Amino acid sequence: MGIVDHLNALDRAAFLALAGPIFEHSPWVAERAWAAQPFDSIEGLHRAMMQVVAHASADEKLTLLRAHPDLAGKAARAGTLTADSTREQASAGLDRLSDAEYIRFERLNRAYREKFGFPFIVAVRRHTKETILAAYEQRLANDRDTEIDAALAEVGLIAQFRLQTLLGS
Repeated sequence: MGIVDHLNALDRAAFLALAGPIFEHSPWVAERAWAAQPFDSIEGLHRAMMQVVAHASADEKLTLLRAHPDLAGKAARAGTLTADSTREQASAGLDRLSDAEYIRFERLNRAYREKFGFPFIVAVRRHTKETILAAYEQRLANDRDTEIDAALAEVGLIAQFRLQTLLGS
């Protein structure tokens, strides 16, 4: 049995246990995507999940964005991130910052949250700490609607990477 057949054979509880954590602290995405079964591929599951996000209310989208941690923030330093977020931030070296770099991240996190009302989100697996810092600076110039769209696109990439890691594609 292939991974997609296995995925489609899961009962609702098992599916939610597997796919619920894909979107950071937002199992409602997997709950709603369940209705799109059977999935034709892992990419098909990702498309179904992204359709859920696309059709979510504005408040639900903001709640999804706000469920993400700050990059190199207090949760990371305290060791309270999800396992996925911990691995992802470590992949870009965010667990090995100098004091000056932590201060810069804290300043950018604060400026970003104050302007947009949610944390800066980027699929860190595609980045280094230098390119993340450059992305902060660039995206801080966006208006709120543009930035919500950019953040949701990054959430989609994060979910895609998590699905690929989880399901081995």
